Amino acid sequence: MSWILSSDRPIYIQIEELIEKRILSGEYKLGERFPSVRDLANEAAVNPNTMQKAMQELERKGLIINNRTLGRTLTEDSSLLEDMRIKLAKEHYRVFINELKSLGYSDKELVKFINDECRNENKLLS
Repeated sequence: MSWILSSDRPIYIQIEELIEKRILSGEYKLGERFPSVRDLANEAAVNPNTMQKAMQELERKGLIINNRTLGRTLTEDSSLLEDMRIKLAKEHYRVFINELKSLGYSDKELVKFINDECRNENKLLS
């Protein structure tokens, strides 16, 4: 797992976002035992306290469940994950649309552009 972290934002937030994306993409399976804070911190080359803070945020969101005797596991709530995936996709979509609008695209041009790109992508996949 690669950990690309920058100094422009708090590290724990970047770690939280990276792990969240990995969870939502299915890299971790529902109910799966989660690596320890120390193992993840070593892998990411960060202080365990930084990793602990990121894990606490993921617990607060309900993505990770902390069972004192068994350690942490990924939630088994697939609807929570799907809701979060949709929310994140919408956030990315809004950023994308705003970027294209900042380039001067009208709503009509945006629709045409997106449709054309989807058709091109489907041709590549066929």
